[in-house]
Amino acid sequence: MKRLSVFAFAVAGISLLALGTGVLAADSNIGTWKLNLAKSKYSPGPAPKSQTLKIEALGANGVKYTSDGADADGKPTHTAFQAQYDGKPSAFTGMADADMISYKRIDANTVESTTTLKGKPAVVSKAVVSADGKTRTLTQIGVNAKGEKVNNVLVYEKQ
Repeated sequence: MKRLSVFAFAVAGISLLALGTGVLAADSNIGTWKLNLAKSKYSPGPAPKSQTLKIEALGANGVKYTSDGADADGKPTHTAFQAQYDGKPSAFTGMADADMISYKRIDANTVESTTTLKGKPAVVSKAVVSADGKTRTLTQIGVNAKGEKVNNVLVYEKQ
């Protein structure tokens, strides 16, 4: 009886360990991503001159996001947030069009987010990482701080 209990526990433990490892490793958004301007579309413009995202795992169910680059005039840009994949708002710094963001993981390759500015909805985004893990496409729809309609498609390549 003891051997069966220990064996059953060991099998359950291996299954949980494998499941836990798979869940943590499954977030394909984690990594460093460089914006491919030639494949991206900004409406309204102008597009930035460059942008690199660094997305790091934050615990078992969240991300630490930093973005550095240069705006259309060549001035340095920096945005950052930390969020859980629970849909609850988190502070978003460095962004003229948003001060809060909520994040939800749809599956290992898809994340949806909603930004707000001063309590009002701004932009809804959907990030999809390709099956080969080399491309991250971010589609953004909403309204910017100037009241202009936003319809962007940003294509990033894994570094």
